[in-house]
Amino acid sequence: MKKYILWMCTTLFLLSMGGCSKDFLDKDPLDRLTGDQYWKSKADFDMALTAIYGQLQNSIFSYGSPNWDVLTDNGYGQHNYNGSQGIVRGEIFPSSGGYIVDIYNACYSGIARANIFLSKLSAYEGAELDAAARSRYEGEVRFMRGFYYYMLYACYGAVPVVTEPLTLENQVQPKAAEADVLAQTLADLDVAIANLGSTLYASGDGHIVKTSAQALKLRVLLYAAYDENGTPDPALLSEASTLAKEIMAAGYTLTPSFESTFRDGTQEGNPEIIFSIKFLAPNNATPMDQWYGDWAVVSPLPNFFNAFEPGDIRRDLTIFDKVVNFDGVVHRPSNNVPTGYGLKKFLTPGLIPYGYSTQSQQDWVMLRYAEVLLSFAEAENELSGPTQEVLEALNAIRLRAKLDPLAAGLTKEAMRAAIRKERRLELAFEGLRYFDLKRWRIAEEVLNNVKDGILTYRFEERFYHWPLPQTEIDKSEGVLEQNPNY
Repeated sequence: MKKYILWMCTTLFLLSMGGCSKDFLDKDPLDRLTGDQYWKSKADFDMALTAIYGQLQNSIFSYGSPNWDVLTDNGYGQHNYNGSQGIVRGEIFPSSGGYIVDIYNACYSGIARANIFLSKLSAYEGAELDAAARSRYEGEVRFMRGFYYYMLYACYGAVPVVTEPLTLENQVQPKAAEADVLAQTLADLDVAIANLGSTLYASGDGHIVKTSAQALKLRVLLYAAYDENGTPDPALLSEASTLAKEIMAAGYTLTPSFESTFRDGTQEGNPEIIFSIKFLAPNNATPMDQWYGDWAVVSPLPNFFNAFEPGDIRRDLTIFDKVVNFDGVVHRPSNNVPTGYGLKKFLTPGLIPYGYSTQSQQDWVMLRYAEVLLSFAEAENELSGPTQEVLEALNAIRLRAKLDPLAAGLTKEAMRAAIRKERRLELAFEGLRYFDLKRWRIAEEVLNNVKDGILTYRFEERFYHWPLPQTEIDKSEGVLEQNPNY
């Protein structure tokens, strides 16, 4: 039976609004709980935690993540989800909407939930929560808050850092320095690492575990390690390498079949998954198969298709050519396939034919062991060159893809190119390519030279940080300052 955390729509975060003097205004509403009535039992905290996990089901963090790759040389988004086409063309303004607003709002919504939970947890004086339960709750919620601050850091740079529930008196917050946003991200993840158990994710009943927090911190460290010239910081790389080794020693492995990590029915107990966002039909389904298998929301570009070496099984497991075909079971998309290629990687064969009634329940895998191996190889190669450990990590990925192992003797530069290529192909459409191009500081070089895109790409230096949404600038009445060059 599929293990999962049951997501629930709740009204757990309503706060009482005191200050009215009329008796009839002072009465609590009869149709819902107030903040004073809630947070009284362990069950209350469990339901609140469920709502915090549920925030990750927002499509931009989960099943919509492949759309991030249409901002890159990997693909094209014909339906312009989240305003992706304007970003590709370099039409990025404070009033753009789409991702520019959506990421900001979704992250701070998640942070607000986390802050209220942590405040109530700290104030709780009941007997139902022992020290172990308090520690676990805090660890899981700090992981969530760390994730949201990482996304804000990676997209905008300097943003407000808020760690307490906001009130009418403190609701307008100035920006913190970019380094302080990073520091808050790492601080939250360090608490999560310290507080959570060492069991593997497959045994954690869907809850975040220590290695989940370590894997997210590893991603953050690698993003932060490169400066504005693309030069890596040895101290951050060393920390990343050490952390990767700890995860590699924990017991995760690559699954023998590449596709099993993404398919419903082979995700529970999967030894490669380090954290996933859970879904379950019928009440908690997604349109994933309809989006990618029928509407062709994401269309891989020919240059991506051609980047695979002959014999690489990942190509035909990641991409479909005009029609979806699983061993003779065929689905013809109802929408055009503008590049000639569609995204197959996350599709469920048994749900063909895809359409409006399709209920997808494959989990969205946010963190997996293959990324850890690639991150380790990257950090170690930048620190020490193409050592045997680097070669073994990269070849583990290649061997599963049915490719010949790379031989010893590559230069550091050649190994860097090999690692970056493997990362592009292995993690394709998992929402990481855009951030990789930014952190390596090669987004201008790569994106402005895309020759087979349906759109004309334009990336400028200032786009390494998006503008803050103009709506937030306006609401702050001058307190919140816009990013430079916008």
